[in-house]
Amino acid sequence: MIQGKWFAPGEPLAKDLLSVQEKVFGVSGKAHDPEGWNTLVFMDEEPAASGRIWWQDGSFWLGNIGVVPSLRGRRLGDLVLRLLLFKAQSHAAREVRLVCPAETEGFFARLGFLPVSRGAETVEMMISGENIELDSCAACKKQNCPNRK
Repeated sequence: MIQGKWFAPGEPLAKDLLSVQEKVFGVSGKAHDPEGWNTLVFMDEEPAASGRIWWQDGSFWLGNIGVVPSLRGRRLGDLVLRLLLFKAQSHAAREVRLVCPAETEGFFARLGFLPVSRGAETVEMMISGENIELDSCAACKKQNCPNRK
């Protein structure tokens, strides 16, 4: 079973969320995040993936999106990204931005993020609020799919 949990800005972050960030990014996080909403996804009661969204300089920003290495390939990263985009959309986001490693650009591009600038190893990407599409069937190219309306 897959479950999710949100942590509001300023709310103490669970040890489970901090353990995911340590396993994915190799760093220990802060026990409090005064600025961002954090989400934690569990798979079969095991902490599996996390992500963060915050408001800064007129845009929503995403970060710390990651899946525990042993649980990758199960679309949990996609779920975290969609949860974060839903949060932005529910707050009438004008745009959502992120900075990601260059090798993960395609992951974010699948949901409509476009590159804004490139660094040596990173890419800043953005999607306008009006282009956020959370319905996975809308972009699906399968024909005769039972999920397609």
